[in-house]
Amino acid sequence: MTDTTNGATGRNGWNIGLWLAQALLALMYGFAGFNKLTQSMEALGAMGMSYALDYPEMLTRFIGTVEVLGAIGLILPALTRILPRLTPLAAVGFSVIQVLAMGVHISRAEFSVLPMNLVLLALSLFIVWGRTKKAPISPR
Repeated sequence: MTDTTNGATGRNGWNIGLWLAQALLALMYGFAGFNKLTQSMEALGAMGMSYALDYPEMLTRFIGTVEVLGAIGLILPALTRILPRLTPLAAVGFSVIQVLAMGVHISRAEFSVLPMNLVLLALSLFIVWGRTKKAPISPR
């Protein structure tokens, strides 16, 4: 009988959960960022991102760029094990984005999107915690 609560098996479970969270966030932010970089402000507004019509276009493009780079940062450093400490930093960046996004949505009385913001914030914080404390990835 083997002990599955500690050691490599337990760490393996955390790794799987963290990789799933990283992949999910990378897909969500990568898709959102790509849209912010490639779609017109009117098209973004039609997709439900009505704030894109009210703020400078360059701000929306900047946010899209940060989201795409952050999505890459969630996966690439951990996958290659080259500077893997960048992965939790990318997750910290997404946590900041979500806190700021919640402020924007609250100020615009867009309360229906807050649950999604909270889920994305929780996933980001889970990655920060997991990749710094529970299952860090060692550099090469």
